Amino acid sequence: MPKKILIIDDDIDLVEAMRLTLEGAGFEVIDAQDGAVGLSLAKRENPDLILLDVMMGTQDEGFHVAYQIRQDEALHDIPIIMLTAVGQETGFHFDKEKDEDFLPVEEFLEKPVAPDRLIETVKKHLGM
Repeated sequence: MPKKILIIDDDIDLVEAMRLTLEGAGFEVIDAQDGAVGLSLAKRENPDLILLDVMMGTQDEGFHVAYQIRQDEALHDIPIIMLTAVGQETGFHFDKEKDEDFLPVEEFLEKPVAPDRLIETVKKHLGM
């Protein structure tokens, strides 16, 4: 059975590019264009990993979704890879070591993510 990846991102073109990359590597992909739908899908589908955008309906929607996932008993152990273009737009960059208390995710990836880097990162956090 393939590992299930949930992409929560409002950039439809980027979601489709990641879908093609991930499905080509043998993963099952589901997606949501906002945090509320993403949380609902996560609860219903129990994905193995979540790719989560920072800026969607608001500048920090992804942060709030990550906090909600970590507070939910059924979801809190699912690895989250945060996708962000925040650094490109603001000059602010996240660092897993420094920002872990602020934002409890496994890794930050700057968008756009190269296909090989995406697959490598997903596999790493799935223990593959």
